[in-house]
Amino acid sequence: MKNKLEKIKKDFDEKLKKIIDLNSLDNLYNEYFSRKTGEITLVMKSLKNLTDKERKNVGALANDVKLEIEKLFESKKKELENKRWNEIVLTEKIDITQSKLPKERYGSKHPMTSVHENMEDLFASMGFMLLDGPELESDYYAFESLNIPETHPARETMDTFYIKGSANLCMRPHTSSVQVRAMQKYGAPLRAVVTGRVFRNEATDASHEHTFYQMEGLVIDKNISISHLLGTMKELLAGVFDREVEVRLRPGHFDFVEPGFELDMKCLVCEGKGCGACKHSGWVETLPCGLVHPSVIESGGLDPKEWTGFAFGLGSMRLVMQRYGIEDIRLLYSGRLDFLKQF
Repeated sequence: MKNKLEKIKKDFDEKLKKIIDLNSLDNLYNEYFSRKTGEITLVMKSLKNLTDKERKNVGALANDVKLEIEKLFESKKKELENKRWNEIVLTEKIDITQSKLPKERYGSKHPMTSVHENMEDLFASMGFMLLDGPELESDYYAFESLNIPETHPARETMDTFYIKGSANLCMRPHTSSVQVRAMQKYGAPLRAVVTGRVFRNEATDASHEHTFYQMEGLVIDKNISISHLLGTMKELLAGVFDREVEVRLRPGHFDFVEPGFELDMKCLVCEGKGCGACKHSGWVETLPCGLVHPSVIESGGLDPKEWTGFAFGLGSMRLVMQRYGIEDIRLLYSGRLDFLKQF
């Protein structure tokens, strides 16, 4: 029996060396420890046929062999499991620093940014200051200082967003609110432009948005006339579109200018034939403008008998549409990469 146990141990060692995966190891384990045919199991069952003296000696040896084989088995099992996990790590690891999406080209400027920078550079070359103003504006600077008192019906046409719980604060409906601030701070003579967002409670369509950009221009000097205004506007549009643009002036009423005008430009998307961008009229309403009203100059702390000026409010998003042939203003805020990649 002793020789048999030693042979069992030797055979197990030789077979264990050839094991390379967990399935083979399980088969080897069953070969020695299965309940009915396992070699160690059969040895342990045969001990009952020995005398008490033989059972004592052989039983101790059989138990030692059994424990040693189990120890070798567990060691081999741990080795193979570690090997398997290492293979999984190497073959199935995910590089979290690498994007699954294909590499995109480098970003580019939004078309509105490009046009705004172009216009600001153009005005800077003509001696204009580039100013800014608050989007959350007081009722005074948004309306009263611009010759629009509280009872004036023009307020109803602005569709202004007022701040709940504060009747004197609103989201500015136009960048004209910076006019009086600029005169109060810098006096006269003055040339200034302001680019920024404005807000109106309007339904959106191909040519209207509730949040959009305007460029406000203000010139205060002596003996300013409509010809100064028209010449500046033509220079602006020629600079933006790199060509002369056909324009027309229509009479218009705006409380902060007198006389007031609507300046239209021939639609460059359809070349005046009519499309969604120009509401099929062939012309695009580009900006309200006019000579600054004396009461507005007075609100700025200046003497309207000494100083005159002109002002304009340019809907810059519509200008962007004309510059790039965009028929729907909503695309500019859509965030669609397929649209933005064109620029």
